[in-house]
Amino acid sequence: MSYNNTYRLLELVNISKTFPGVQALDSVSFDLNAGEAHAVVGENGAGKSTMIKIVTGEYKKDSGDIFISGEQVSIRDTHHAQELGIAVVPQEFQLVPHLNGLENIFLGRLVRNKVGSVDWRSLKARAREIIRFLEWEINLSTPVRKLSVAEMQILQISRALALDSRILILDEPTAMLGEKEIENLFRVIRILKNKGIGIIYISHRLAEIFPICERVTVLRDGKLIGTNFVEKIDLDTIIRMILGTSLEASYPAKNKKLGSKILEVKNLTKKGSFSNINFEVREGEVLGITGLIGAGKTELVTSIFGEMLFDEGEVTSHGTEMKIKSPADAIKENIGLIPDDRRNLGLILGKKIRENVSITILRSLKSLLFVNKKREKDKVRRVVSDLSIKCRSIEENVDYLSGGNQQKVVLAKWLIANSDILIFDEPTKGIDVGAKRQVYQLINDLSQNNKTIIVISMELEELIGLTHRILVMAKGEIVTELVTDKTSENEIMKYAVGGF
Repeated sequence: MSYNNTYRLLELVNISKTFPGVQALDSVSFDLNAGEAHAVVGENGAGKSTMIKIVTGEYKKDSGDIFISGEQVSIRDTHHAQELGIAVVPQEFQLVPHLNGLENIFLGRLVRNKVGSVDWRSLKARAREIIRFLEWEINLSTPVRKLSVAEMQILQISRALALDSRILILDEPTAMLGEKEIENLFRVIRILKNKGIGIIYISHRLAEIFPICERVTVLRDGKLIGTNFVEKIDLDTIIRMILGTSLEASYPAKNKKLGSKILEVKNLTKKGSFSNINFEVREGEVLGITGLIGAGKTELVTSIFGEMLFDEGEVTSHGTEMKIKSPADAIKENIGLIPDDRRNLGLILGKKIRENVSITILRSLKSLLFVNKKREKDKVRRVVSDLSIKCRSIEENVDYLSGGNQQKVVLAKWLIANSDILIFDEPTKGIDVGAKRQVYQLINDLSQNNKTIIVISMELEELIGLTHRILVMAKGEIVTELVTDKTSENEIMKYAVGGF
């Protein structure tokens, strides 16, 4: 398994694709060299998915030309794309948990011998070849459900390589990974590049394209904005190309009319997570909390919300102590939590937008034993409209929404419940820069409407742009409080790493 890394693997020339009422791609050109990772970035709706689906045979192009290794091709369908050496490693794992690693690598493609039995011997030999190729160690007899997230990700790459793929499309490959797991993924990507495989790298995490990609292509509104070598471009320039403006310009003017103290946390302690936490937040204020992974940020806010009980201390609202022993108690106290893992913790996947939004007010909508469906739909439609959630109707499955719109659905269920205190844990995690801008405006609108906001984030520029004050945590303690307009990213980081 080796490839010549001196030639062009893929070239798209003036590709166009139109859907009813939408010009999804407008004469877009793109190319990928062997041994290269080429990032494709842009907002949701920019044309990234359409371009990729044309390459993988899911969509037919309306016009333009496609070349594979210099030969013009017309990709008939997904099977033809696989035959041409093109494979996708999707964002969400498509693995069968109860099957082992070997079975997942060759799922649907089990080789059989002359008597019709599965030729496990040849499959194991092929799997060992792939593992050596990736310089990776794993027991392929282990059920997938017992593997780490990083191992599952590499297993998906192994499945693609089992097709003898020369072109790998990695769709948001780090979305489910932690820092160490990302480092391991990058190690594998470098091995793939060294072997001459070309990688199309799609990610909303723009900063990570610099250490792993050679070039970046920006799409906006179905048009090619530009292609650059990453060594000759910076993050701010990429963002301006994506948005048509700077991200800095996306931060609205902060609310200057802060009211009285609404929430106060006194001496809050949870052994092993955080200790002696004290702070207060005023009406209309946006308070930021940051720190490195393991600093205790998420544990703190989930304790305030009642998902994890604290050992000592108290939380008061309007001067009165709140007895929060569960999220249900927090909801009664008009507290809402938008979690960092919106898909698994903030949404009911497989359910409609209406069902996700109205879940916090179902009790108030009941008449005798039944929910008043008309009132429910009216209330949900109103908040969906207020938040400009892009959907066909409130009966649409929430799974089909973009990341930014899913985030809005999570927020909608708290707004419909009229929550006065809203906690955002990593509110822009996994969404594109355009959706980030919308979230920033939403948070600012809530602040202007006298909601009390807490924002947990490791995006320091984001905190400076959004908040009035920032609490920095390290090792479970608040090490400093900074006035946002008088601090910098360097100062915040100095405290976060313990340089105080």
